[in-house]
Amino acid sequence: MKVSIIGGSGYAGGELLRLLLSHPDVDVNQATSESHLGEYVYQQHPNLRKQTKMKFTSRQMLEPCDVLFLALPHGEAQKHIAEYAQIAPKIVDLSADFRLHDQALYKKYYESDHNAPDWVEKFVYGLPELHREEMKTASYISGVGCNATASILSLYVGVKYGLIDPNQPIFVEIKVGSSEGGQSVNAGSHHPERSSVVRTFAPYGHRHTAEVMQELGLTNVHLTMTSVDLVRGALATSHSFVKPGVTEKDIWKAYRDWAENEPFIRLVKDKRGIYRVPEPKILAGTNFADVGFELDPETGHLITIAAIDNLMKGASGTAVQAMNIISGLEETTGLSFCGLHPI
Repeated sequence: MKVSIIGGSGYAGGELLRLLLSHPDVDVNQATSESHLGEYVYQQHPNLRKQTKMKFTSRQMLEPCDVLFLALPHGEAQKHIAEYAQIAPKIVDLSADFRLHDQALYKKYYESDHNAPDWVEKFVYGLPELHREEMKTASYISGVGCNATASILSLYVGVKYGLIDPNQPIFVEIKVGSSEGGQSVNAGSHHPERSSVVRTFAPYGHRHTAEVMQELGLTNVHLTMTSVDLVRGALATSHSFVKPGVTEKDIWKAYRDWAENEPFIRLVKDKRGIYRVPEPKILAGTNFADVGFELDPETGHLITIAAIDNLMKGASGTAVQAMNIISGLEETTGLSFCGLHPI
């Protein structure tokens, strides 16, 4: 397949290039960057030296392709979506532009009206663990929020298998690495200010809350975002309460059933060793999500955990997984890297 990327110079674009250049069924035709026009791709993504001699082109110079990836800042894809649809019959958008189907919810969390509301319903939310069957026949796939992905995967078993009480408040604490902020420089990302931090930057009301509500059908869910001294990684720790009568055995059974049928979900719940619970560190560069849980049988307090690489399972890895699905390829193609240890 011939694929191209609009917005190839950012972190998500770089991850897409890394994955697609070694994908056995893909020919990367073009990657655009208006700010780095004419530069070699590896000048922005030095890990790609000797992997490609491609140069960034302008989006005005895009040729027709089979799949077009949009790795643009939020709000940009919707401005030209009809134009982009003329370039490729299939589109995978990594931004938040087409994630939310409720326009009132979009306006609340993104503080603006949508520029292409008629296009929203054409997009399928791009998390395969939830929408695999719909994606198989779709032409347009929306991006997934990295924090939303971690939150959803931490809560999914409890919701899907009817284990948790949705009427009780659900709280999710998400610890995130600095790459979530993208390549744009700001005072908070200045090294002396960012190094060694544990800084809560969104106690409540984070935009990705809307995705969790939409995808899991929850109304009483609250996300808190905290920056930690990582580059890659997101760790979601969710607090909910199980329904009366639910036991740890029931939760084990549900997690095993889910994980055994999902190629990128790994259940991590060990009694020995260092990595007894999910941890983002060993997921760097992979499309895996490690999940786990702990239940307090006396109170019914259920703690569920999900760890991901925010640039992979939270962005570009899931985008390639989505491309595989909508193109009829093996879902795991080009995504088999299992990570490094030690790292």
